[in-house]
Amino acid sequence: MFDAQTFLSNVTSRPGVYCMRDAANKVLYVGKAKNLKARLSSYFRTQEDNRIAQMVSRIAHIDLTVTNSEKEALLLENSLIKSLKPRYNVIFRDDKSYPYLFISNHVFPRLVYFRGKQKFQGKYFGPYPSASAVKDSLYILQKLFKIRQCDDTFFSNRSRPCLQYQIKRCTAPCVGYIAAQDYAKDVENVTLFLEGKEADIIKNLIHRMEQASIEQQYEQAAILRDQIASLRNIHEQQIVYKQKGNADVIAACELKGHFCLQLLYIRHGQILDSKSFYPKQVGEGTIAEILRGFLIQFYLDQENKLDYPNEIIINEKIEDQELIAQALSQITKRQVKIMQPTRGEKVKWLSLALENAKQALERKASAVGVVQKRWIELKKVLGIVNGFNRMECFDISHTQGEATMASCVVFDANGPVKSEYRRYNIEVKANDDYAAMEQVLTKRYLKRKAQELIMPEVIIIDGGKGQLHRAQKALRECQILDVLLVGIAKGEGRKPGLETLYVTRVEDNEDLMIKLSPTSIALHLLQHIRDEAHRFAITGHRQKRGKARTVSSLESIVGVGAKRRQKLLNHFGGLQGLLGASQEAIAKVPGIGEDLATTIYRALHGD
Repeated sequence: MFDAQTFLSNVTSRPGVYCMRDAANKVLYVGKAKNLKARLSSYFRTQEDNRIAQMVSRIAHIDLTVTNSEKEALLLENSLIKSLKPRYNVIFRDDKSYPYLFISNHVFPRLVYFRGKQKFQGKYFGPYPSASAVKDSLYILQKLFKIRQCDDTFFSNRSRPCLQYQIKRCTAPCVGYIAAQDYAKDVENVTLFLEGKEADIIKNLIHRMEQASIEQQYEQAAILRDQIASLRNIHEQQIVYKQKGNADVIAACELKGHFCLQLLYIRHGQILDSKSFYPKQVGEGTIAEILRGFLIQFYLDQENKLDYPNEIIINEKIEDQELIAQALSQITKRQVKIMQPTRGEKVKWLSLALENAKQALERKASAVGVVQKRWIELKKVLGIVNGFNRMECFDISHTQGEATMASCVVFDANGPVKSEYRRYNIEVKANDDYAAMEQVLTKRYLKRKAQELIMPEVIIIDGGKGQLHRAQKALRECQILDVLLVGIAKGEGRKPGLETLYVTRVEDNEDLMIKLSPTSIALHLLQHIRDEAHRFAITGHRQKRGKARTVSSLESIVGVGAKRRQKLLNHFGGLQGLLGASQEAIAKVPGIGEDLATTIYRALHGD
């Protein structure tokens, strides 16, 4: 048992970070403190909050890291939460960086979707809370201003316009179809658009349209007219307030123990994007704690972030509010405020964010409620008496035995657990689905057993008795016996609702056949997990098959050995770059030459 009194008698009063661990050395909670002794002492007084009391009861030891300042402790706390993902901390997101739009610093700049470290010269716009907002903006900008998106190798080796020009998504600067001066005007308009200054663009376009009309360049005037009409339509769809600053508006709310935060991304008075966040793990479980965790993880994780807002508006005052603002100001080299407004347009923004958060939480709760009802009904159908917390489903995908891929998807009582989805490469004889099923189950469960990971109570197989019995054999070999196996055999014409279920336990020798009504909510849950496994498998299979076919085409070319293959792939940055290269570009690779380039180009493109 943890001796809190002895431990606290030796704790320093300096700032730092503490890491609470249980008897198995698993991290329970990571926190920072201005005064470590005072902060840690507060945990071992009488606790009214049951969650904190439960956490404290599990503490076996506490690691301490002393820092020079509270600001250093704040940054270290964020880093440890991100890497360790403690059970009782607020965890919002994975390690993916947020997307940007990037305009390169070329004579004819390219406009692309961008993630990662900002090491290239040019302008970055973002980060956007959701990838869909970036892609929507790219689609609009392609239609309006036709800026190139191709990479430099593709651009510099064109002898004729590509498909993007044919579908009017590019002005073909690669072959000189547009002057650098005119292209620069389009780039300027893109920049204004991304800064939220559509009114300025419209003004400029009107002037250019009038000038073109005076010079009797009616075709050009018509193009500009259409751009103006499209921009006006986009401009009217935006919600615009009198406020002209940049702000991120974040509202948090709670419903029946579940939390949601809504982020409105506002630039130049316009709402450019909105996204809901749901914490995966919640420690102290208050609105203030949730907001604090979000601000630290969302903002302090962003490297080289060029578009921090001037203000972060939140709906409740939080601990370390001024300290977090100071840390952001230090990163941006300008003042960043965190505030709770009491009047004006900012209150409207906050109200809108809060209303969206409430609705998002209600929708999520409703969806989870449906899944939970289906889960309970399935438990009854399968006759499960004890706990039922996890089920896994497997599917096999291939094309006449080529590029066989197996998928495993995981569901719990709240629905899909996508972070635990897995794909497996399978090596079996052509078209042997039975052997493939046996192989993937053996691969997965031997590893999980060795690592003492959670096992499912139910394993679902997309197939009939044949696949079910091979799955049974694999699990017996792995000595995993306490699992219920369910095979889903397709009905006549493969129509949904006509499936037959075959249910057995690993150690049993007989199957129970079950036919459910097409309206059964238990059957709907099984169809959902089966379809999800099929989707996940076929996506992986297509990727594997496409790569294999391209690589095999390259390997079959006479005169292209391992070293030349490596040179080609390195030169063009991979298979996609090589496929997009012209014959002339391939010939410029050291050691290739014109004759071999012709052979390679024809082999890759089927000529």
